Amino acid sequence: MTRLTGWFPRILTMANNSPWGNGSGGSGGSGDSGSDGSDGGGGPRNPWQPAGSSPTGGRKASNIEELFKRRGGGGGGFGGGGFGGLPRRPNGKSYLPIAIGVILVLWLVLTSFHRVGPQERGVVSFLGSYSRTLEPGIALTLPSPLESFEAVDVQNIRTIDIPTAGTQENLILTGDQNLVDLAYSVRWTIKDPTLYLFQLADPEATIREAAEAAMRASVAEVTLDDAIGPGRIEVEQKVEQRMKELLDSYRSGIQVQGVAIKKADPPEAVNEAFKAVSAAQQEAQTFLNEARAYAQQLTAAAQGEAAAFDKVYEEYRMAPEVTRRRMYYETMERVLSKLDKTIIEPGNVVPYLPLPELRKRVEATPAPAAPATSGEAR
Repeated sequence: MTRLTGWFPRILTMANNSPWGNGSGGSGGSGDSGSDGSDGGGGPRNPWQPAGSSPTGGRKASNIEELFKRRGGGGGGFGGGGFGGLPRRPNGKSYLPIAIGVILVLWLVLTSFHRVGPQERGVVSFLGSYSRTLEPGIALTLPSPLESFEAVDVQNIRTIDIPTAGTQENLILTGDQNLVDLAYSVRWTIKDPTLYLFQLADPEATIREAAEAAMRASVAEVTLDDAIGPGRIEVEQKVEQRMKELLDSYRSGIQVQGVAIKKADPPEAVNEAFKAVSAAQQEAQTFLNEARAYAQQLTAAAQGEAAAFDKVYEEYRMAPEVTRRRMYYETMERVLSKLDKTIIEPGNVVPYLPLPELRKRVEATPAPAAPATSGEAR
């Protein structure tokens, strides 16, 4: 109850401060005593009447009308100071036609003249439909939006990496039912800018899907060892060929320049075990290669000895005595060359000087040590 009694004074105060007065004048508090909405006895004030005007001086113009009159200079919104408040020229004319003319000229120049670079081709469309292709140089088209122009670089080699950086493994099934993690890139250029712009909604997404389809089909034809080893070059060639055929069937206007496999590893879960197996296989292959090389050396030596024996046999058949004597001399020369020997012929014997033995002793005797220098003696 106390709260209700406290609200009555606030309601009376708001009524007294209203723009229509306190309602005390006239019957029922209406305050309607004059045509201008005010009376001389402190009746309600016109809310649209300017502040400071006398309530007995008759009805005044509202603030909104005065605002329009000030903006229009008394002659409407487009008179006086010109359109939107723009100043007039010295001869009294407006600057509006000149501004419109400058805007039109800039619009015509910027949307009609185009420069096509040496590595570019310009594609022009008329109201959204293909019109023509422009060669390098300065070209002229109808102003926009009648004709639109787009320059396309046909020499820049673009690259798409699959998978993108930071993504998970890209596992592909091989022909021997194994999984391989492949990361590769596709290099491509624009062959026909018209087809490139109007035939495909998203060219890069199309290239990515075509590359993934071609790679999975090519890897499914090889084993895991070929996919991560010597068969990678063959896989790259097959992927490139299949991508060309697929994109040409789409009439995409794209030319595939090459496919490069950057990573070919087993899945991460079995990568360490696979590396151990691969190292053991490489070691075994090394031993096999060494054994084959040694066998080839022995075979070559045996074949050489057999060929030499055949030659000696041919000579022996032609002159047996001479061949036997020569073989005897050669054998004795090989045997005696490794021994210390002294040959004394009968008859006039001279004293023997063991020169070879003395030479061996001299060579076996160590050289005397060099005398120490004065610095070392200190």
